[in-house]
Amino acid sequence: MINGLVTKTFEKPIYTEEEFALVDPKHIPNHIAIIPDGNRRWAKAKGLPPEMGHWQGAQQLDIIVRAAAELGIKVLTVYAFSTENWNRPKHEVEILMQLLEAYVKNKKQMLVKEGVRLNTIGNTSRLPGSTKKALAETEQATKNGDQIDFVLALNYGGRDEIRRAVVKMFQAKKGGKLNWDEVTEQTISSYLDTASWKDPELFIRPSGEYRVSNFLIWQISYSEMYVTDVLWPDFSPKNLLEAVIDYQKRHRRYGR
Repeated sequence: MINGLVTKTFEKPIYTEEEFALVDPKHIPNHIAIIPDGNRRWAKAKGLPPEMGHWQGAQQLDIIVRAAAELGIKVLTVYAFSTENWNRPKHEVEILMQLLEAYVKNKKQMLVKEGVRLNTIGNTSRLPGSTKKALAETEQATKNGDQIDFVLALNYGGRDEIRRAVVKMFQAKKGGKLNWDEVTEQTISSYLDTASWKDPELFIRPSGEYRVSNFLIWQISYSEMYVTDVLWPDFSPKNLLEAVIDYQKRHRRYGR
């Protein structure tokens, strides 16, 4: 325990005691959502092909997940592949799918060892069969992880999620399991992909873009936003710590 925070002992701790002392252990966001943006710009700036930016971005996920767990964050949701990303060049999409598959296969044992539970949201039915298989195997292997839920949003779009939720609600109504007169905001939330978790308290957008990009548009309606010019492949545990410290300085009034 450091500064009141219960932390997991990794092979090599990420934060120092001095860094932990900068945060209030009683005011750690339970759920953080991140758009890992800037991979292609990072690669272009270095004269590298786009896939190298995606590869470096994937490597950065490891350390950020571990850093989040050390801080006491319980859920980290990452926008890994959007419904709009299918519009990218076919070759790039194929590489992204291969990278995703390799990532979940290669990191499976590490995730198990470090208590990370992998989850997915989005309409994953469109993903390649081998990718879906790798995801399912890693989700099963990590199901008992108790340090942090690592949620990958795949073929995900906020509007599509709401569309799918509405369809499920109509099916429930048709089956006599739902009464329109009793539908509340909580009811709608229970039909969303994120029904298992509370809404994010903090939404982080690297790369300096000021938009939500169709990500968790229902869930982040009251999330605090933190934007940084740092491109995702360079986003470090220090940047995550700075985002949490900034969050802790805010007063969440919820309209009051």
